[in-house]
Amino acid sequence: MIDMTTRPTDFTIAGAAEALAKGDISSRELTRAHLDAMAATRSLNAFVVETPEIALARADEADARRVRGEALGPMDGVPVAIKDLFCTEGVATTASSKILDGFVPPYESTVSANLKAAGAVMLGKTSMDEFAMGSANITAATGPVRNPWGPEGDAFLVPGGSSGGSAAAVAARSAIAATGSDTGGSIRQPAAYCGLVGLKPTYGRCSRWGMIAFASSLDQAGPITRTVEDAAIMLGTMAGHDPKDSTSADIAVPDFRAAVNRGVKGLKIGIPKEYRVDGMPAEIEKLWADGVAMLKAAGAEIVDISLPHTKYALATYYIVAPAEASSNLARYDGVRYGHRTKANVSSLAEMYEKTRAEGFGREVKRRIMIGTYVLSAGYYDAYYLKAQQVRTRIAADFAAAFDQVDAILAPTAPSAAFRFGEKMDDPVQMYLTDVFTVPASLAGLPAISVPGGIGESGLPLGLQVIGRSFDEETVLAVGRAIEEASGFDGVPAMVREMRG
Repeated sequence: MIDMTTRPTDFTIAGAAEALAKGDISSRELTRAHLDAMAATRSLNAFVVETPEIALARADEADARRVRGEALGPMDGVPVAIKDLFCTEGVATTASSKILDGFVPPYESTVSANLKAAGAVMLGKTSMDEFAMGSANITAATGPVRNPWGPEGDAFLVPGGSSGGSAAAVAARSAIAATGSDTGGSIRQPAAYCGLVGLKPTYGRCSRWGMIAFASSLDQAGPITRTVEDAAIMLGTMAGHDPKDSTSADIAVPDFRAAVNRGVKGLKIGIPKEYRVDGMPAEIEKLWADGVAMLKAAGAEIVDISLPHTKYALATYYIVAPAEASSNLARYDGVRYGHRTKANVSSLAEMYEKTRAEGFGREVKRRIMIGTYVLSAGYYDAYYLKAQQVRTRIAADFAAAFDQVDAILAPTAPSAAFRFGEKMDDPVQMYLTDVFTVPASLAGLPAISVPGGIGESGLPLGLQVIGRSFDEETVLAVGRAIEEASGFDGVPAMVREMRG
């Protein structure tokens, strides 16, 4: 019997697990409610594949395990969405690109396999910027995704990218949580735009095996949830050493959930002066100041720090990431799987050219060309090698800062969510939306975005906490302190309308 004090689609992971354990709701009822919500929110275009049969079958299996009295994990029977970057056995996986149209993997990514083994219910695959290349979820082959916080029509708000489909689904209450991937901010920035919690773990904390690669030295899987506690629960399920991934860290997975409520009293929180960029909106300045005040009131000590190479981070990222993308995407040629041109061709080379020209979108082509250029003879030393040297300096800046502080506080994004079309014709302006998230990615550090408040436009704004390598526990504790102090309880207009 459902406890009507909470709508099924308003459950957090922790709340759903408790309700399931008490018998207040079954996994089938919980899953059915979210499938109905998916149908009611299709205008968002958040999902590229819906898997209701798989979802209900897994829900029934979860209910059966509970009846048998088997030991259950914290996500058993909880419905979640999976970003279209994670290969799912028997379910189409395209990285939202035409070049992978029709590809159905015969294997499961480690992250989604971990969730499946823990009893999580897969609702479907969420849209993303093509091959995770974008900051607004407008480059998917299936069309742009709409942020549920925004209005209907042509003036809709973007949900952020590349994990915008996952963020939109969780914000719209059509999934309790979702997987994302973060290369330069693709979990944290959409979370900020959609009023959610987004956690990028330390590089190597979650396996990349079975994830479709963008930039192999940067890509990292992580959760998008509605609370910090949920992020801790989901990360504990997703993470772990994987011998199939050479970059997977052979480090024990701690009890992340236990760390959430340990408080921040006595912690030193760094405030990097270089994150005060020219032209920063007043509401972002205020948000940051409010975050400082929240942590100070909770017992943390605030310390001014310097990360001197931050100003080079964005340029470094947009050399390193496209270079790795150019290499990773060379495999998509129309021979083995995915799209192949139907045009008449006279040679294998022409078939490759036409297939790739048809299969890749404009942003992906742009990054492939940039990457190929910086890796080419005569330019490798001047661009790619130099970028790697600067990346080392950026990581060293963070290491030095963490000799003084326990965590770093900064805004997640330089603005609230913007309107569709607002930055589309200026790729540089689009890239600048990642100015605060890219440095932690280059250094491979854990970072979380937590809603810090509502801006002047009525849209959510995110605060970012960056931590030491493999110290997600402190990041979660600081994130929880902000969550408690801010009291953020904003709900998108679409959800309010659905509730009546």
